[in-house]
Amino acid sequence: MSTPSSSPTPTSYRNTPNRSVAVRDVTFAYRRLGPDDGVPLILLNHLSTVLDNWDPRVVDGLAARRPVITFDNRGVGASGGSTPDTIEAMARDTVQFIRALGYDRVDLLGLSMGGFIAQVIAAEEPDLVRKLILAGTGPAGGPGIDKVTSLTIKDTLKAVLTRKDPKQYLFFTDTAGGRRAAHAFLERLKERTDDRDKAISLSSFRAQLKAIHRWGLQAPADLSRIHQPVLVSNGESDRMVPSLNTVDLAARLPRGELEPLYPDAGHGGIFQHHDIFVPRALEFVEP
Repeated sequence: MSTPSSSPTPTSYRNTPNRSVAVRDVTFAYRRLGPDDGVPLILLNHLSTVLDNWDPRVVDGLAARRPVITFDNRGVGASGGSTPDTIEAMARDTVQFIRALGYDRVDLLGLSMGGFIAQVIAAEEPDLVRKLILAGTGPAGGPGIDKVTSLTIKDTLKAVLTRKDPKQYLFFTDTAGGRRAAHAFLERLKERTDDRDKAISLSSFRAQLKAIHRWGLQAPADLSRIHQPVLVSNGESDRMVPSLNTVDLAARLPRGELEPLYPDAGHGGIFQHHDIFVPRALEFVEP
């Protein structure tokens, strides 16, 4: 790792140093903040995310009481290697990354694509995962997930034409409240000014879209294999992973808990309503 363990623990995501760890022949970039002790909470990225795309209000809020780790998937941002085009391969990478850091018990927070990855890890590595938080996500074969690619391309082109960030259309509702929330979120993402991450490459973005499309076309998942406690949350108007997937997840998971869907919110509901989400998430992951 590039930063020794004796370094002072950062208190804000805006100044958390970049670190790296070697996993076989690939170097993974990550950041860690929060207390030195406790079960770490690993944040699993949504489509096209690099380290700087996590809302600092969510990260800082969680890190006030829990060790929090964000990282770049293989081939994304500052991490080396080539990006896999299946969710299962991304899950294997994540497990290897966690074990390379020396952890044998973690909690997972998976947003969107990260929620797909978290489900696979929880089912395949039950001893590694203690609790899960699944946000803006759905099960394999869930309705509408196979449309993410076409929706993303459409809204990205719209964003180019209107000189907006695609997240404004993909993550938030097209209401006065949604537009205000989008603006506030995008401003928060600019708070870190030094040592920012690299943007995702086009080839990695395409690989992730292919992985998501495959997930959406799979046979319905057997969620009975996931025995850990799971908190499920989303906005009530998610266009990327339709919100009915959130309700379906909570109902089918043996120990699923549904957080009431956030009003006037979409795919980025946990960012828009971070003041509600963070306390609820901390309450859920308390021992």
